[in-house]
Amino acid sequence: MSEGGCYLDTVGEVGLGEIVAFRVLLPDGDWLYLEGKVRHHKPKLGFGVEFVDLDENQQEKIALVIRLAQESGQAPISADLVEDDS
Repeated sequence: MSEGGCYLDTVGEVGLGEIVAFRVLLPDGDWLYLEGKVRHHKPKLGFGVEFVDLDENQQEKIALVIRLAQESGQAPISADLVEDDS
């Protein structure tokens, strides 16, 4: 994870340029909902996304998660894909 995007280690199928929604588990047990544009994809392994439409609160929480992960040396960060209900 970086302030601009992240890699999702998943067997989920996506297409390049697709917008995906996902949530990241925060250290306090809450979830941070994010959206990202798929920039690269390795079938059955995962894909990288560039965050889109981040607000200030989301940016602050991403920076916090990165800082806490660096300080603790822990990886990976848990995330779940969010199903599109439309």
